[in-house]
Parts: sequence; C-alpha cells; structure tokens
Amino acid sequence: MKDRPIPEPTPPLTGPAFRQAMSRFATGITVVTAPGPDGPMGFTANSFSSVSLHPPLVQWSIALSSRRYDVFAAAPFFAIHVLSAQQLPLAMNFSQRGDGFEAFEWFGDANGVPILPDTLARFDCKHYTRHPAGDHSIILGEVTGVATRAGECLVFSQGQYGHFSA
Repeated sequence: MKDRPIPEPTPPLTGPAFRQAMSRFATGITVVTAPGPDGPMGFTANSFSSVSLHPPLVQWSIALSSRRYDVFAAAPFFAIHVLSAQQLPLAMNFSQRGDGFEAFEWFGDANGVPILPDTLARFDCKHYTRHPAGDHSIILGEVTGVATRAGECLVFSQGQYGHFSA
C-alpha cells in the first residue's frame, strides 16, 4: 500500500460544510404523504431508514422550519413511498411544495393517507413517536403494511438525482 497523506478533518462549523460532506453519502429518495387539514400533503425526504424489526419501525426527519412540519408532526398515519428512477417529477414536486397532487395519480387509503401508485416500495405507518433532534424532528412510524415492486431506484448524491441498478 502506498503512503498517502491523510487529510485533516475540518470541523463542520458551518451548515454548508456539513451539508457538503453529507452529500457524499448517496441516499434513496422517498415521498412521505399524510392527510392534512386542507387536503393531501407530501414531503420529499432522503432521511429514511429502518429502525427495528420487532416491532417493525422506520424513521425519517423533517425540519422544524418546514411549512409542512405541523401536518406531519401531528399525523396519526402516514405512508413512505420509495421512488423509482422514473419518478423524479414526484420528488421535485414534493421537495418544493406539499400540495400539487392534482398533477399525479393518487388515491386515499382507509385512514385518508394519500397513496402514490407504482413506487418501488411503500410503507404504511402509524405514528409511533417523535424526537427532537437539533433543528429537525425525527418521526418514527410503526409499519402496518408494505408493498413492493421491481425496478431501478431514484438516488440523490452530491446535489444531483440519478439512479442505481444492480
């Protein structure tokens, strides 16, 4: 192995430096949906992961400053949709605004949660708990049902969307 100088770590003293370092970690893209007082609400999130198998728990996070925070923090039920490479328009729409469902096919489930068809995976959740985490809240959901299909996933890395296929 050739000796290479090891770069000294730079403390993430600023939000942009921390964000830039985190952008090196490629993530899948999800759209979280919940019923809102004024209609269906969506939120693009890449902060999604599994937490527990027994009970089945997943987590995602939302900024306290988000205009959609109150809806998602209070939602008793929500769905997390893992997007396919062909669903970039969904990601873009719900990264900018929470509404805009009229541009996409969707239906409401028995709990009034907006469901987006043809996603690679969907996790139907009931609210489990919420934890404060700096300028965000971590929302945990207990998974009550799942749906999956084959396909290439939409990913986000270094400020750009792309896809991954095995």
